[in-house]
Parts: sequence; structure tokens; C-alpha cells
Amino acid sequence: MKLLLRWILNALLLVGIAQLLDGIQLTGIYAALISALILGLVNAVIKPILILLTLPVNILTLGLFTLIINSFLFWFTATIVQGFEVVWFWPAFFGALLMTVGSSIIVTVLYKD
Repeated sequence: MKLLLRWILNALLLVGIAQLLDGIQLTGIYAALISALILGLVNAVIKPILILLTLPVNILTLGLFTLIINSFLFWFTATIVQGFEVVWFWPAFFGALLMTVGSSIIVTVLYKD
């Protein structure tokens, strides 16, 4: 039940981010739900592989390269999902940053036992 609630809250967070940032567009709640689902899957499957492959760069930048990876995965999700568009790098960067912070807050509130 908490997983379903987390998915819906992440989709609503994505809608809020699209309203806040100019370079990110969503056509509706259906696109937000699919985008949140795909973004979660991409972060669970592809992100660990990319972090492992870029480990030397990540160590040299003290973990800041992870922000670039998050931006790339956010943009990549927008290329997969129809109705979700990110126009260039900086909206993807700030969108991924806001999504990470917001999702962390959602997880903290939902799972604080």
C-alpha cells in the first residue's frame, strides 16, 4: 500500500516540478504516473550500473557526478514517455534535483517507523 502511495505522490511531485520549471512539460496526470513509474524503474536498474561504470569520476568529484547521472536519467525518461518533455540540460538538472529531494522527503514521511 505504501508503494502505491509513494508512486502517486512522486507523480504529483513531478506535476509540481513541471509547473515550477519552464523547460519541463507534462500533458496530464496519466503522463505523470507513467513517468514516475519509468523514472523509478530506470533509477532502480540503470542508475547502479552507471554509478559503477563512472566510479573513478564519481570519486574524483566527491560524488557530485551523481547529479549529472540523475539529470541524464531524468532526461532519458522524458525521451521514453510520450507526454513528458524536458527541453535541455538545465531543466533536467534542476528537475532531477527537486525530484530527488522531494522523493527523499516522501520516503522519510511514509516510512518513519
